Amino acid sequence: MTNLEKYNQAFAEALEISQSQLPGLEYQGIEQWDSVGHMGLVAALEDVFDIMMDTDDIIDFSSYEKGKEILTQNYGIVF
Repeated sequence: MTNLEKYNQAFAEALEISQSQLPGLEYQGIEQWDSVGHMGLVAALEDVFDIMMDTDDIIDFSSYEKGKEILTQNYGIVF
């Protein structure tokens, strides 16, 4: 499984949505992605990629696309 597939699967499962909803998705753009959903998503991504995200990165994680950017720049995950 590629890193993008892992990312998409973790995102979709954590927020209980289909992967077709991911492009353009933003924090609080759907009911499931509230503060509680955000922490569940972060936990899922930390598990999948075996990382521990910094608090600033968790706060900056404001969209599907921004998440990929943060993971690439700060954790060396290539999509």
